[in-house]
Amino acid sequence: MGWTALFLAPLAIFALAGAPTRPIRAATRLWARGILFGLRRFIGLDFVEEGREHIPAAPCLIVANHQSAWETLAFLVLVPDVAIIAKRELLAIPVVGWFLRRSPMIVIDRANGTQALRTMIDGCQEAVAAGRSVLIFPEGTRGEIADPVRFKRGVEILYSRLGLPVVPVAVNSGLFWPGGATARPGTVVVSYLAAIAPGQPSAEFLRGTEKAIDRELDRWRTAAPAGATAGI
Repeated sequence: MGWTALFLAPLAIFALAGAPTRPIRAATRLWARGILFGLRRFIGLDFVEEGREHIPAAPCLIVANHQSAWETLAFLVLVPDVAIIAKRELLAIPVVGWFLRRSPMIVIDRANGTQALRTMIDGCQEAVAAGRSVLIFPEGTRGEIADPVRFKRGVEILYSRLGLPVVPVAVNSGLFWPGGATARPGTVVVSYLAAIAPGQPSAEFLRGTEKAIDRELDRWRTAAPAGATAGI
């Protein structure tokens, strides 16, 4: 909370200056870096990246599994100019919500299915036109590492509409910061997998992406010591 409170002064300055996008986005990344530093310094929760060469220089659609609050903030640092598709509830976080709305993220109201889908498509197309990649957590909510990856409706429509390569990403953050629990020491692995080319049938894309992430998560499902996923 102390770190977040330090951003009250920049918030006021940016608000008076008309909410300039680039400085706000830089401040949001600085906030996220501070959180990651605090997790590493005081808790012992670090991270490593694997396969980063799979991220193309041009915009792409990044599809990641979701197990923890960790990846929601970490991707602001890992892919600095990414447009993250996020649920509206995130904007209720004091101070941080103001920055997230103006970073800008692509904020959707999941309770309004049709409008949420339209907002998501329009926001993604605008981001890509501006040269930004798009990140989505298509499971819709945090899952357990033992659960098979299953996407909710919408990501296949983005795939067909955007016509971009898709980079699947497997994250094992649930081993160290499961939902409803406090973070504990360990090393989160962010594994970027081989890109999936645009133009595949929707069903083939969905099956291929889910299986690619599932296969990668099997590394930790089988290697985790007994009890490592308890409470996740």
